[in-house]
Amino acid sequence: MSRPRIAVASCMAFLAFAGLSGCDRVSLADRPDPLGSTIIDAAQIQDLLLTAGDPEESVAYFEAALAEEPDRVDFRRGLALSLTRARRFPEAARVYQEMVALGQAEAQDRMEYGFLSARLENWDEADRLAASLPGGLNTSRRHTLDAMLADRRQDWAAADAAYARAEDTSSNPAGVLNNWGVSRMSRGDLPSAEQTFLQALSFNSRLFSAKNNLAIVRGLQGNYRLPVVPMTEREKAIILNNLGLIALRKGEGRIAKGLFAAAVDAHPQHYAAAADRLAALEAVVGN
Repeated sequence: MSRPRIAVASCMAFLAFAGLSGCDRVSLADRPDPLGSTIIDAAQIQDLLLTAGDPEESVAYFEAALAEEPDRVDFRRGLALSLTRARRFPEAARVYQEMVALGQAEAQDRMEYGFLSARLENWDEADRLAASLPGGLNTSRRHTLDAMLADRRQDWAAADAAYARAEDTSSNPAGVLNNWGVSRMSRGDLPSAEQTFLQALSFNSRLFSAKNNLAIVRGLQGNYRLPVVPMTEREKAIILNNLGLIALRKGEGRIAKGLFAAAVDAHPQHYAAAADRLAALEAVVGN
């Protein structure tokens, strides 16, 4: 029995037991055969794989499912999304290309393919896919894609308008605000970028990319103190190391040395990259 069928059977068996109470009188003969049912069409299993499961296990699941039923668009979509989560971006792009060629790609698929194309720096394809989206698609993700494309064109007014729409249509705009902050940082508007990263963290204090970006934009302005936001020891070590790199590139060797030393101290198993740079600096910078 293949992996998809086993997973469905296991889930069905659990649900069958969970659904019976003391007064239920349902015989085994009356229950539908889980292996012959279309329970896989229910969103629960696929949603679990695509959001909470291990990305590589999700890839294996959808590969096996698609091999069994190659015409199932939901399996092909699940494979593309799983490959993206597993950071296997070129493979994910090929699956989306198949969906387009087979006429299976819906607006949501073209939008995700557009994000993937931008990540792979295939900007012409990303532009084409964004242009193919229906005008009435008013979602945060769609507006974020438009904002990224405007960033690419350095059309800052259009980028700001698109990021604002993305923020307005998002239930949790931390990621949108983080991207907006990166956009403002790339323009050299460091004070605005700093405030935008702080806004992102007000919505999600655990978003590491926003913590890291906040520290970087502060370091670029000469402020090497750690931001007052919750951090794990590992996050602190990474951020201190990155601040050390900024100081080093600005020619502030003594400050960089202190930051690298703090990075090594912050991580319980020592932060190797910071330790290597610290050793190199100690050979050049005196105590």
